[in-house]
Amino acid sequence: MPVATMPPHRHAPGLSVRPGGLRRVAHRLLVLVAAASVGAGLLAAPAQAAPTADEIEAQIDKQWEQLEPTIEQYNKVRAQLKVNRKKSGDLQKKIEPLALQSELALNRVGDLASRYYMSGPSQDIGALLVSAKPDTLTEQLTILDRLAAQERKEVEGVLAVRDKYDGEKQKLDTLIVTQTKQQNELAAKKKQIDAEIKRLEASLPKTTVKTEGCPTISGVVSAAARTAIKTACGRIGKPYVWGATGPNSFDCSGLTQYAYKAAGISLTHHTGAQWNEGKAISRADARPGDLVFFFSDLHHVGLYLGNDMMVHASRAGKPVMVASINYMPVAGFRRPG
Repeated sequence: MPVATMPPHRHAPGLSVRPGGLRRVAHRLLVLVAAASVGAGLLAAPAQAAPTADEIEAQIDKQWEQLEPTIEQYNKVRAQLKVNRKKSGDLQKKIEPLALQSELALNRVGDLASRYYMSGPSQDIGALLVSAKPDTLTEQLTILDRLAAQERKEVEGVLAVRDKYDGEKQKLDTLIVTQTKQQNELAAKKKQIDAEIKRLEASLPKTTVKTEGCPTISGVVSAAARTAIKTACGRIGKPYVWGATGPNSFDCSGLTQYAYKAAGISLTHHTGAQWNEGKAISRADARPGDLVFFFSDLHHVGLYLGNDMMVHASRAGKPVMVASINYMPVAGFRRPG
């Protein structure tokens, strides 16, 4: 009876049947799939957003928290250094005459010793010694000894006072060296933090204006508006004077004219004319740098800063200031340029 045999395996054309071939093909497929998945993940990952103005401001606030104590410590050391340098100078003025006085006294002692021990007594003293009785001679020698003793006492007193001042001055000079080092270290630290704050300020979006006197302002629509805001905010504290257009005093339309003149835009020194010289903007679309007008007859104008705030020349008796636009009836907004 014939024995049945299994038919030989058939292989699809193009596939290798070498040992391990199938495993290698499968491995390659897995690598390709993994790479494709990673690539897809990279494409799907969102790009890192640039920090917002508020986030940068928070970083600046954090840096300032480090800088302000450094500034105050620097001020403290500098004030102490000034006092100690004056004390050292005053002591030096006292030491100089004492040094001269001690030198003169030492010279007198030296002269006396030189005359008596090296050259012998003077003729007057010699004559006295020859003719004097013993008790007179003893008395004269005692006088000479007392003279020398008095000179020594004077020198000792002067030197004691001078040494006292020298000791005090040495302590002060050592303290001055230490404080000068501290001052230099604090100044270097302040410079480093200052540089970081400037770097952060420079990274603020171009639509952001940061200037003294005004809050940080975001959403500025143009370079002209940025210049006008910086200019107006730079005049905060200047007095109101009717008819004045700056740079040291202003009325309301004088301030807005001055601010936009710095940006190369000419406005008439009159609220009604400025209303007609700008593009009408709704309150919803108002942006920092726009002009905001008040009252039905348009008799007041300010420079809008956003968030219902403005900088304006208010009235006689009040300087240029930042204020809310809501304390007067708003007539509308205009955009110069």
